[in-house]
Amino acid sequence: MVTPPPDPEPAVPSASAETVWALMHGFVEAHNRHGELAEALGFRLGAGRGKALFLLRDAPLTLTQLAASIGADAPYTTLIVDKLESHGLVERLPHPADRRRKLVTLTPAGHDAIATADAILHRPPPALSALSRKDLAHLTALLTRLTSATGPAEPAEPADPAEPPR
Repeated sequence: MVTPPPDPEPAVPSASAETVWALMHGFVEAHNRHGELAEALGFRLGAGRGKALFLLRDAPLTLTQLAASIGADAPYTTLIVDKLESHGLVERLPHPADRRRKLVTLTPAGHDAIATADAILHRPPPALSALSRKDLAHLTALLTRLTSATGPAEPAEPADPAEPPR
């Protein structure tokens, strides 16, 4: 009895940048974890609040520094900090060198929220975990080339209707 040859690699349709982008976007959207994150935290984080929270991970910032880092104006940044403060995630403390300014710093609940977000958002979807080591290495090489060519990508956050547009 003759053993049939192994199945060849599946046929790959011709790819254009638009096709690849649409597939990548569809994959990421299909595995969006913002609903899971909102359920775990008890509220929707929103793009501005999410950026601010993660920027405060390493050190406290003044409102001016925070505004510049998230690319927002001072009034909008104040709204973001007010909302994070209402959830108990940050607090305003007097600046040690200038009592006219305040430092925004994470509370223990803020650190816990970041840890929760990291655990949820960084968990790979089952489809990625099912890839072979060879496929993962190839995908890693391609994505590394793409991010090196364009700079680091910012995660897409859904619009939060409770936050005013910037």
